[in-house]
Amino acid sequence: MADMEYRGIHQTALTPADAAEFARMLHDAPGPHLGRAPVPVLVHEPGTTPAGRRGALQVVYDAIVARIGEPTLYGGSASGPSVRWRDCHRILLLAGDAQQVGLSVHDTLTLESEERRAFEWGGPWSGGRPYDQAFLPYVWQLDRSGPGERPTAGPGSRLAADLVQFQYGLELLLGAWVEQLPVQVGTDWASFCLTSSADRGRQLLVSYSVEDGLHASIDDRDGENNEDRARMMLARGWQSRDRGWWQTDFPDPARQSAAALAALVVTELYARGTRAPEELRARDVSCKDRGELWLPGLGIRH
Repeated sequence: MADMEYRGIHQTALTPADAAEFARMLHDAPGPHLGRAPVPVLVHEPGTTPAGRRGALQVVYDAIVARIGEPTLYGGSASGPSVRWRDCHRILLLAGDAQQVGLSVHDTLTLESEERRAFEWGGPWSGGRPYDQAFLPYVWQLDRSGPGERPTAGPGSRLAADLVQFQYGLELLLGAWVEQLPVQVGTDWASFCLTSSADRGRQLLVSYSVEDGLHASIDDRDGENNEDRARMMLARGWQSRDRGWWQTDFPDPARQSAAALAALVVTELYARGTRAPEELRARDVSCKDRGELWLPGLGIRH
């Protein structure tokens, strides 16, 4: 495997066993490979569904973890996974998009400095580029105190400019969760609670799990329980009312489900008085109450 290095393997994916051995080499002896282009360990056929990509990556991911251990930081961008085995000297990065997933190794200070600029500007370094969460190096990241060394500072973040941009970030995050969380954390759920200074005391919950799919619910116990209110809530996109909470579920979510749930959340927030992202907070952010979960792609404080 060591003879393979970077010669001629950019065009083809590796077998799971070879990917795991290549990961071990980069992990244990990164020096000559620092900063080089990612080497594909998985290439998706055109038209592969998110579920298909998820299943294919699971085999490769499991082989790598079995060979070098659990990552320091789980996570993903709007395009694909972004998993890190990190110490203060090097980051082994498993990252990709809808076309392929690759392995690369980087000097820690260099990579994290580049990523801070991406979070500041919302994309590749360019003062004229508009902020866009789709270009962020990761929209979610989870630290479960695994092997390696966590960064001394948390992920960068930037407030969304308006509720349209927040909705876009929420859509990207939920779409990423659907494809990426099952591979990295199995059946563990992830969730957060949205609150707004324009509607104090109210909670709007958003979650995803393999068993339940995408879910949103809002506390409406102070609302009237009559036909007119039910028609209004159903028109906004809510599906059912249970003990004063309106809820909507997508048990088998696709990308369009993430878009629909994000639109429902923002419609509801706007209807209850929220007008800007700075009024919002993401609270109780958690992945099965284990570790620290960050959501920099949302564009709100938490």
